[in-house]
Amino acid sequence: MSTVAAVVLFTGVIAYAVLGGADYGAGFWDLTAGGAQRGRRPRHLVDESLAPVWEANHVWLVFCLVMLWTGFPAAFAAIMTTLYVPLGLAALGIVLRGAGFAFRKVMVRTDQQRVTGAAFALSSVVVPYFLGAVAGGIASGRVPPGGQGDPLTSWVNPTSVLGGVLAVLVCAYTAAVFLTAEARRHEDADLEAWFRRRSLATAVVTGAVALAGLFVLRADAPRLLDGLLSRALPLVVLSGVCGLTALLLLRRAAPRVVQILAVGAVAAVVGGWGVAQYPDLLGTHTTIAEAAAPAPTLWALTIVAAAALAIVVPAMALLFVLAQRGSLDTSH
Repeated sequence: MSTVAAVVLFTGVIAYAVLGGADYGAGFWDLTAGGAQRGRRPRHLVDESLAPVWEANHVWLVFCLVMLWTGFPAAFAAIMTTLYVPLGLAALGIVLRGAGFAFRKVMVRTDQQRVTGAAFALSSVVVPYFLGAVAGGIASGRVPPGGQGDPLTSWVNPTSVLGGVLAVLVCAYTAAVFLTAEARRHEDADLEAWFRRRSLATAVVTGAVALAGLFVLRADAPRLLDGLLSRALPLVVLSGVCGLTALLLLRRAAPRVVQILAVGAVAAVVGGWGVAQYPDLLGTHTTIAEAAAPAPTLWALTIVAAAALAIVVPAMALLFVLAQRGSLDTSH
């Protein structure tokens, strides 16, 4: 039963990585779009794409937190008492990001718009970095079973830096592919080419960082590397195939096909992390079974989680469908 609960938990992690990651990545392109005049059109597309669904994807973060503290309370306590600095900074970034995105739409003065816009854009980069650093700290075994690990080296280390940088790059890649498809849907050839070039560039940089990361993991987290190159290798290969296919079909395939391929690339690589780390929950020293709550709690949690997913997934799907059809009024 503990493995079932862990799979449900990691399903939420994948959903947040894909959907929340696309949101964060859009903020990355907002940040790097250029000056007020040059970046006006890309930022407008970012606003149009995010406005119907902004912050909605954080439901998956809440889902993961509830699953973790209820199903694996010992692991939750260990993570929170060790990685409280990056988690706290990520939470602050989420708040600033949401506030910046909301207030920049209603600010009248240019200087106020710049401040709120900067808060949104910078937080969109900072949050995935800290979450990736947290994942690196967990995966490399720097969270002791009893918690109270080193508050600095637990997330300032080679694997955490790699995780943070890859998280930012993957978010940027996903968003660039999604926004390329959105620009095509809006029949804006210039903007489509703008985001397509950034999709290709981000894919190349992400691939280079991932390859360099193999040497980082060999020195800093060899057990994780062994898992990635053995039982998780099919998922790693699938991620690469989906990512490359999405890039090759950016010009020709239907936008929905390209978006699905980008989602598959991200989902596969995050799933590969989970498979590589299995059966451990905390890096190298605490298994899923050891960290799990009693069986009655896991049964109740699984039932509640299934009910929650039955409600949330159709609602989120409807939201995205309506947003894609342009049926949601986001002008107010």
